[in-house]
Amino acid sequence: MGLGSRMVPTEDSARKREIEDKLKQEQETLSFIRENLEKSDQLTKGMVSILSSFESRLMQLENSIIPVHKQTENLQRLQENVDKTLSCMDHVIGYYHVAKDTDRIIREGPTGRLDEYLSCIAKIQKAVEYFQDNNPDSPELNTVKSLFEKGKELLEAEFRSLLTRYSKPVPPILILDALGAELGPDDELDVQEDVVLEHLPEAVLQDIICISGWLTEYGRNQDFMNVYYQIRSSQLDRSIKGLKDHFRKNSASSGALYSPAVQTKRKETPTKKLPKRPVYIPGTIRKAQNLLKQYSQLDGKKGGSNLTPLEGNYHELRLKILSDPSDRSSTGKDEVLDIEIDSYIHCISAFVKLAQSEYALLTEIIPEHHQKKTFDSLIQEALDSLMLEGEGVVAAARRAIFRHDYSAVLSIFPVLRHLKNNKGDFDNTLQGTAASTKNKLPALITSMETIGAKALEEFADSIKNDPDKEYNMPKDGTVHELTSNAILFLQQLLDFHETAGAMLASQESSSSSSYTSDFNKRLLSSYICKVLGNLQLNLLSKSKVYEDQALSAIFLHNNYNYILKSLEKSELIQLVTVTQKRAENSYRELIEQQILTYQRSWLKVTEHLTDKNMPVSQPGAKLKDKERQVVKDKFKGFNEGLEELCRTQKFWAVPDKDQRDFIRREQKRAVSEAYRNFLHRCANISFTKNPEKYHKYRPEEVEEMIDRLFDTSA
Repeated sequence: MGLGSRMVPTEDSARKREIEDKLKQEQETLSFIRENLEKSDQLTKGMVSILSSFESRLMQLENSIIPVHKQTENLQRLQENVDKTLSCMDHVIGYYHVAKDTDRIIREGPTGRLDEYLSCIAKIQKAVEYFQDNNPDSPELNTVKSLFEKGKELLEAEFRSLLTRYSKPVPPILILDALGAELGPDDELDVQEDVVLEHLPEAVLQDIICISGWLTEYGRNQDFMNVYYQIRSSQLDRSIKGLKDHFRKNSASSGALYSPAVQTKRKETPTKKLPKRPVYIPGTIRKAQNLLKQYSQLDGKKGGSNLTPLEGNYHELRLKILSDPSDRSSTGKDEVLDIEIDSYIHCISAFVKLAQSEYALLTEIIPEHHQKKTFDSLIQEALDSLMLEGEGVVAAARRAIFRHDYSAVLSIFPVLRHLKNNKGDFDNTLQGTAASTKNKLPALITSMETIGAKALEEFADSIKNDPDKEYNMPKDGTVHELTSNAILFLQQLLDFHETAGAMLASQESSSSSSYTSDFNKRLLSSYICKVLGNLQLNLLSKSKVYEDQALSAIFLHNNYNYILKSLEKSELIQLVTVTQKRAENSYRELIEQQILTYQRSWLKVTEHLTDKNMPVSQPGAKLKDKERQVVKDKFKGFNEGLEELCRTQKFWAVPDKDQRDFIRREQKRAVSEAYRNFLHRCANISFTKNPEKYHKYRPEEVEEMIDRLFDTSA
């Protein structure tokens, strides 16, 4: 216990000392802080004193500098005003010198230096604006105005000069290249790719565009647009006339126009072929007509027996339709008309192509709101020329109808087909033009359809009413000219069946816009059947001119057979069967009837070979005189009849080899069989001491004689 009491005081003392030590340290720290605070107060007071002194000095400096600054700023403003005034003076003085500086360039014109010239005019224009705004009464204004007008006049003159100098007709060969109008070796059209019609050199075009833009914006004058359409209209018309002249020089000899340029380029440039389409071959109609005239002359000399229908060139010789037989001098005129028709067809396509090209050029030069009107004026001359020529074709057809020369009317068909095929391109090209311009082609098409339909109807009537002239009948019973003419006319219609069908439809009372291709086809089929029906009635009437009924039958047989074979060899039969399903069978029945009629002519020969009045006797029995005479008369009648028929019918004609062989074969069979039976019956009859006098021909000789029927060379 005594130990414990001693330890407690010791611990308290130690703690006390520790506390006293900490207190002492804190007091030292506090003293240090106080000292520092006092120093900081002293420094703060010193800084405040310095700042106060600086502020005082700064205010003194500001009061001294601000007036100097203001004076300097005023001086700078004055300097700027002086510079601007001097610049304005220089600018104004420049307007007074514009006329002098630009007079020489303006008067020399813009040729060869358009950019410099337009720059000078721009200066003059600014001078005009300055004087108008600032000194409208000054003489300088009149000077620059006069110079500006002079510059504008020279720009207009340059516009006219560039167009006149560089606007050239498009060469015919280039037009044909653009149209792809070369007839290839396979009757397909070889088309040169990317044939571009460049009317003006690029540099010249850019100058013209530049002048046009300036005249539109600053010239305030539309006269240059009239100049443009007048010059370009003339070149368009000359281009088409040049193509026409090219046809006149080349088509007559070649028969079909070709483009040497395309041929030359073909070796170097790939070409593409269009699908096959019907091509109007120049001269086809007229050349065939001339050949037919030759046929008519031969027919008059030789009876036509050597010119066989459906063989050789017969089809090519039969195109002239009911024309005046005395007119043998129109060959030259026909060829000229051929060239004109060929030329006209190509000129229609050329007009569309050239007009499209002209419009593309025009859009670069003429302001947009004047383009349609200018284009309308530009194409009028060429379009009116084409329409006038088309009306000439209609007028020629009308005169041909009056003369009953229906073959000449066929010239309308290729033209009309081409016009209708190109109507869509025409309409697109003429979009935006006046209604009178757009209606010119439809009016021409209507005129052609009307006159064409009239020709078709009158042709059908002429077939029905063709007179039965004895001198005009083929003496050998071959195909009549009327038949071949009618068939060849219909075959020409076949090449233009859609056009012909539309012609007939255009004359219907209801609106033609509702007609379909099938309807037109039925109309054409009905028309063809009408012509064939009229032809059949007329042939039947003509056949009565022959006194010999057998020759009449041969005549009808040849004509019916020619009609049938012609229908079958062409697509006419498909058109006929649209409305007459049994047409082929009907013609075959008619042909068979005429063969039977012809075969009856041999009854006067074979009737002597029958058993009628034939004596009946036993072998070795002697006949009575009367009975012997009967046998003699039978032999005599047979021999004379055979000789007479063979002599007469040798000069008749059956041009179709198959039919000729069939008729001979059937006649040989019938006559030879009857003759052999007759000889067999007479073999045991003694009716004469000189049997060779009556038994003149062996059966084989009779057959040979029949084989020589319808053979003028025998």
